[in-house]
Amino acid sequence: MTLRKVNISILIVAVVIFLLVLHHNFLGLSDFLKRELSDSNPLGLQPIDFIPAVPQRLADERNDKEISVVIAASDERLGGAIAAMNSIYRHTRSNVVFHIVTLNDTVDHLRLWLSNTALKNLRYRILDFDPRVLEGKVQVDPQKADTLKPLTFARFYLPSLVPHAEKAIYVDDDIIVQDDILELYNTPLKPGHAAAFSDDCDSTTNKVAVRGAGNQYNYIGFLDYKKETIRKLAMKANTCSFNPGVFVANLTEWKLQNITKQLEKWMALNVAEELYSRTLSGSITTPPLLIVFYKQHSSIDPMWNVRHLGSSAGKRYSPQFVKAAKLLHWNGHFKPWGRTASYAEVWEKWYVPDPTGKFSLIRRHSEAYEAK
Repeated sequence: MTLRKVNISILIVAVVIFLLVLHHNFLGLSDFLKRELSDSNPLGLQPIDFIPAVPQRLADERNDKEISVVIAASDERLGGAIAAMNSIYRHTRSNVVFHIVTLNDTVDHLRLWLSNTALKNLRYRILDFDPRVLEGKVQVDPQKADTLKPLTFARFYLPSLVPHAEKAIYVDDDIIVQDDILELYNTPLKPGHAAAFSDDCDSTTNKVAVRGAGNQYNYIGFLDYKKETIRKLAMKANTCSFNPGVFVANLTEWKLQNITKQLEKWMALNVAEELYSRTLSGSITTPPLLIVFYKQHSSIDPMWNVRHLGSSAGKRYSPQFVKAAKLLHWNGHFKPWGRTASYAEVWEKWYVPDPTGKFSLIRRHSEAYEAK
C-alpha cells in the first residue's frame, strides 16, 4: 500500500508539472498573439497585404538600406499614388518598402494595379484606414460631408503605420520624385526633433512671386489669432508655415513626445472652439501640425519639395528648374492627371496605366516638356 501511495504521489506531481509547463507555454503564446494583434491593428489600421522580399535578382542589384515610405491612396486619386511610387522606385537602389494607406473599397483595385503591371516587384504593405478613429476630432459640415478626406489624416498616425521603423518618409499622392529617395531619408534631424519639413518661406518658394498670396505662408493664414486659446500659445502670427505634404519623421522621437496624441488634442479643440482660420489657405491637416511643431522641427532641402505646381494653370517654373528639382509637388486644385496642371507631361512619364481601365487621364493639349 505504501509503494502504491508513493507511485500515485509521483504521478500527481508529474501531472501538476506537466500542467504548469502547458500553462506557461499557453501564456507565452497568448502574449505573442496579443503583440501581433496590437501591431497589426493599431488605431483601426488593418494590414491587408505585404510582399516581404524582392526577387533575388533585384535584391542583388539593390543595397541593403530599407526605407519606409508612407503614402495614402484613395480610389479617385489612385493613379497619383501609382505614379509617385513608380518614380521613387525607379530612382533608387535602396530597398524601399511602401506602406500604402487606403480604404477598404480600394484594396482590390490597388492590388490588381500593383500586381499586373511593371510595378509587380515593388515591396509594399497595404493598410486599411478606419475613419472612425477621427470621430470627435474633425468638424464635418453636413452640406460638405463628401469633401472630408479621412486619408489626409493618415500622416498623423505614422508610428502605427510603421510600428517597427525608427524613421520614415511621408509623401502626398500628387508628387513625382526625380532623384534618389535615400538622400531625403538621410536628412539630418536635430536632437529632440520628430520631423523635418520644407518651410514655405524657403529660397525655392521665393524664386517665384505669388500674386495675392497674402498670409498663406504664415501661421496667421492657418490659425485664428482672435481665439484666446491660440493667443495663449504665444506663437508669432508672422511665423513662416511649412508644407506637410512631404516630410521625414524620426519615429522614435515621435513616440517619445506623443506627437499623435498632441495632434488629436488640437483636432478635438478645433471641433469645440473653431481654432483654424476661416480663410484657411491649405489643408485642414496643416494647422495642428503647425501648432505641435512650432519651432520644433528640422528642415529638408527645399529642392525635395518644389511645390505649387497645382496652384496655377500657368507654368510657374522654368523647364530647367523643373528638371533640377528632386521632388515635384502638385499641391493645389490642379492635379497632373487633370486637364490644366503645369508640367503634367513630366508626371505622365511615371504614370502606369490602370489595367482595369477605371482610372483614366484627361488628355491635355499642352506644350511638350523640354529641358534645354
